[in-house]
Amino acid sequence: MNTIIEINPDAVKIAMSLDKERTEKGSRGPLHGIPILLKDNIDTFDNMHTSAGAVALAESFALKDSFVAEQLRSAGAVLLGKANMTEWANFMSDTMWAGYSSRGGLTMNPYGPGELFVGGSSSGSAAAIAANLAAAAIGTETTGSIICPSSQNFIVGLKPTIGLISRTGIIPISNSQDTPGPMTRTVKDAAILLGVMTGVDERDSSTLSSVNQSFKDYTQFLDRNFLKRARIGIPRFYYQNLDPERLAIMESAITLLIDEGATVIDPVVLSCEQVQWNFDVKRHEFKKYVNDYLSKLPVSVPVHTLSELIEYNTKHADVALKYGQSRLIWCDETSGSLNEPEYLESKKKNEMYARTEGIDYVLEKHSLDALLLPGNYEGTDIAGRAGYPLITVPAGYATHGSTTSEGWITKGPFGITFSGTSFSEPTLIKLAYAFEQATKHRFPPG
Repeated sequence: MNTIIEINPDAVKIAMSLDKERTEKGSRGPLHGIPILLKDNIDTFDNMHTSAGAVALAESFALKDSFVAEQLRSAGAVLLGKANMTEWANFMSDTMWAGYSSRGGLTMNPYGPGELFVGGSSSGSAAAIAANLAAAAIGTETTGSIICPSSQNFIVGLKPTIGLISRTGIIPISNSQDTPGPMTRTVKDAAILLGVMTGVDERDSSTLSSVNQSFKDYTQFLDRNFLKRARIGIPRFYYQNLDPERLAIMESAITLLIDEGATVIDPVVLSCEQVQWNFDVKRHEFKKYVNDYLSKLPVSVPVHTLSELIEYNTKHADVALKYGQSRLIWCDETSGSLNEPEYLESKKKNEMYARTEGIDYVLEKHSLDALLLPGNYEGTDIAGRAGYPLITVPAGYATHGSTTSEGWITKGPFGITFSGTSFSEPTLIKLAYAFEQATKHRFPPG
């Protein structure tokens, strides 16, 4: 299924060492000896590469661990391998298939390999966990890259608030929107993993905002009875493009929430629903932060700027450019200085409309705990622009579906997604856990 791009050659040795440590000193905690996959854009200072799926970085070894890798190792996790991903986190080409990378090939959905949409860009992380190839995985999200593949592969995906987890040592797209997050088979596992990864990192100033807002143990929020006290809004604007089967899954989920005692406000309207969004923030920030990352790579790596990357791909087009590099070229046309008026205006627009006139507006107006969104559809983009958290949990399986223009069939796993305000992860975990325990929709591929 092309889910894993490489295995850590030292994984067994590390596991044996951790077993010995457990016997002699006891357990470090809930991740001691647990095998975890990392998306291939997360640095690890070991014998694994970090390439964002790109052949240009196929021989790139990180000079130090990312903050996330440090936290996982400290908790006793075995970093089992790197998961395949949509190359450059789907910011390389307008036509690239989700889950494809020139280094790892096309990731398949284990519920229907070669048939069902796998989602991206954390494709390998999702598919590998769905197929029970590791205990859990770490993905990254800018817009939908954790939520989409998690929904498509029937697992739990949690996209945290920007600043809850450091991005140091992660190949970037957007400093305003990038975040790592857990991808697991259960909400409990996501809560365990989230707590391990939180912490202030002086190398990532965004984490300063998490002081007194984060926890090292999110399992305390696994409240089976929370729905009796919950208020949930239904933003119907983001349901209108659902096919009948997925709409039926959403309606069933809403009915379940009501039956479990939740107060459901249906519909609610976000002031930003008619806003015409653009991608100027990601476009401008990509060049700036990718250049920063590439400039620090060893001299043995063939590219150290975005321009050099584009040139390398052009020279190796037979292996590097199956889908072209239109987005890379588009981003390289900016100055990389982050002072263009269109960038500054778009950043201001995102913050105002996604936060003040978007999520915060509707939550405050109706005294809501969260919004309920369908899978990975349009509404999840607002949380990305706002820097706010999301959690998706399996909600049903569409048995028919239709065929997309790319040839994928829309049937298969489907999740519901809860959206909240900044640092509302405890509430979102309560909601997702209560729904999961009431329904237990997930079943393994077979």
